[in-house]
Amino acid sequence: MRDDMLPDLTPYLRSGDTVLWGQATAEPLTLTRALVEQRYRIGRLRLILGIGLGQTLKPEHADSFDFVSYCGTGANRALSRAGLLDILPCSYSQLARWLRDGALKIDVVFVQVSPPDHEGRHSLGLANDLLPGALDSARVVIAEMNPDVPWTYGARTLRSVDVDLMVPARSGPLEHRLDRPSDTDMKIAGHVASLIDDGATLQVGLGSVPDAVLGLLTARRDLGIHSGVIGDGLVDLAESGALTNARKSIDPGSSVAGVLMGSQRLFRFAHCNRALQLRGSEYTHGASVLSHIDHFVAINSAIEVDLTGQVNAEVAGGTYLGAVGGAPDFLRAAQLSRGGLPVIALPATAGERSRIVAALSGPTTTPRCDAGVMITEHGIADLRGLSLKGRVRRMIDIAAPEHRERLEREACL
Repeated sequence: MRDDMLPDLTPYLRSGDTVLWGQATAEPLTLTRALVEQRYRIGRLRLILGIGLGQTLKPEHADSFDFVSYCGTGANRALSRAGLLDILPCSYSQLARWLRDGALKIDVVFVQVSPPDHEGRHSLGLANDLLPGALDSARVVIAEMNPDVPWTYGARTLRSVDVDLMVPARSGPLEHRLDRPSDTDMKIAGHVASLIDDGATLQVGLGSVPDAVLGLLTARRDLGIHSGVIGDGLVDLAESGALTNARKSIDPGSSVAGVLMGSQRLFRFAHCNRALQLRGSEYTHGASVLSHIDHFVAINSAIEVDLTGQVNAEVAGGTYLGAVGGAPDFLRAAQLSRGGLPVIALPATAGERSRIVAALSGPTTTPRCDAGVMITEHGIADLRGLSLKGRVRRMIDIAAPEHRERLEREACL
């Protein structure tokens, strides 16, 4: 895209500003590409990044940008591996509060919005999550209107008077398409699905395993969704008749999520669909909300888990590749939920390395006091109610067979 086709952002940004925009599919590409092209004319900026699906930002852009994020996933990995990504080590619910309260001050917000409805309101489209708090505190709001962005119901809309600059999108929104689940993914998903009953309310993390789990639940009935992120698996669940949200103890009849990370199929499903609500992170991840959900099943992943149930979901090989994210919020809520189920699902190995370990190689993202059910392709380890010795035995049983003898030697109690 030529620079002369991009909007001029220079009147709205100042050197030293902190800028945030919608993450993943909600990245306003016209605006972020303009920011990169015009960076020398603006001055040094601090960028608060979410999950990056595009390739807008590259390590060489550190000549003008300081990169800060809560996660090392997606396109952020290149920045992390180059040593350029500064991490906010917080749970998702904390991050939402920081934005609202001004502990993390945002000067400029970029948003991608839908065309207006008959009342002149623009929907935030594909993501609410962290945006409401930033919109409330920012000095400048710049919006990119995209005709391919669905109108979604939720906590926040914008009118033209709420925006300092509105520009037309030059391309469609980013999509997130998952690879076909591997045999290992399907074995793990099968174990997870075996524990989920009719009427459960589900939270699913990112990746092929959570999506595979949804694909195995089409014969269930009256399932609900309350999740930070949701993908195309939501559509399969709804079209099968399994997803009705009828038994949810809050928001009955509606699926609730913060971000839609899927393809055009998901976007079409979401458009003007009152049975799907996109809400801010203080609602999707907040303890005061989650505490009211019965039969809450939280399904999350990890980089590694130790023999007592401690979880590292952040660092692999010394590089920040994951996040604290919402897992601690959701896992604790599922622990406390009546009939709840807190699940960590992961492959037993990464290459030749065991992901069930005697000692974590990175930080403890979720402490062992919040450990629930650990699942690999080799089985299920329910750690609830077990002593340390009992946990070690169960965890070794779901490790890859070739690593079990070594793990027994390394177990220290």
